[in-house]
Amino acid sequence: MPPRPLLVVAGPTAVGKTAVAVAAAGRLDAEIVSADSRTVYRGLEIGTAKPSRADRAAAPYHLVDVAAPDDVFTVADYQRLARAAIVEIRSRGRVPILLGGTGLYIRAVVDGLAIPAVAPDWPLRRHLEDEERMGGAGTLHRRLADVDPAAASAIHPRNLRRIIRALEVYQRTGTRLSAPGDAAPEAAPVMVALTMDRARLYERIDRRIDEMLAAGLVDEVRRLLDAGYTPSLPALQGLGYKELVPHVRGEIGLADAVARLRLNTRRYAKRQWTWFRADPRYRWIDVGDDAPEVVADRISAMMTPRRSAASDGAPGRP
Repeated sequence: MPPRPLLVVAGPTAVGKTAVAVAAAGRLDAEIVSADSRTVYRGLEIGTAKPSRADRAAAPYHLVDVAAPDDVFTVADYQRLARAAIVEIRSRGRVPILLGGTGLYIRAVVDGLAIPAVAPDWPLRRHLEDEERMGGAGTLHRRLADVDPAAASAIHPRNLRRIIRALEVYQRTGTRLSAPGDAAPEAAPVMVALTMDRARLYERIDRRIDEMLAAGLVDEVRRLLDAGYTPSLPALQGLGYKELVPHVRGEIGLADAVARLRLNTRRYAKRQWTWFRADPRYRWIDVGDDAPEVVADRISAMMTPRRSAASDGAPGRP
């Protein structure tokens, strides 16, 4: 019997991916593999919008809370753990659902990208940061486009951390971050991206941020800093943390910090839309007013060979 196909559920932040995936898991006898570069860290609960206890009770979850905030956790680490989880899920005869908004994590698994397990080279990173400052914005992205055009097209020109990582891997190993890996890519995955009207998504983003603040996000950031975790750690460079650190330190008011968070989250959603639209394998679903169970039914129908990929429409514009 062939292995159960991989289902990918992606889309911008706050579009409702988790609720839909949990509902789909119940219909497909599936388990969920998180593809989120922030929920891998323990102690980052509120700001990462981790799946709730109810969500985790409704569907088995993998790759949440697998690293400490100060651990070096690379895309190569994620790829290795995710592929192992998928093998384990299939060994039980169940469907693996790759769920999240981190496009590079998803591509690393689906396409079997060659991502060497290169430890951070801090002197090289500082040197590259100096080059970007001296040469101006876009200097490193243009260099990356020369050595690895595919990676450059997939990484936003303002995402300096990922640009530097791609250059670091290339300079240390001579291997392009976008190169095919030794592992075979996933055979015929079903790739779904959720979307909705931009104004409506922005309302959902604002509501989620309000809920995070009410749940104690400021205190969570304070606890992490008090525990000795520095703001420069990748874990604390995520949305909700990098904006609130200056407030916790008394450098800016809460209103200014929250305004930055709202703006940065909207920009992040736009980048996610851009990333997923660039991959023609995604079948787009405009969730509109549909309940998660309704969307899950549509996704379940896609898992049968009779379903046409063309019938699900084109992505909404950000």
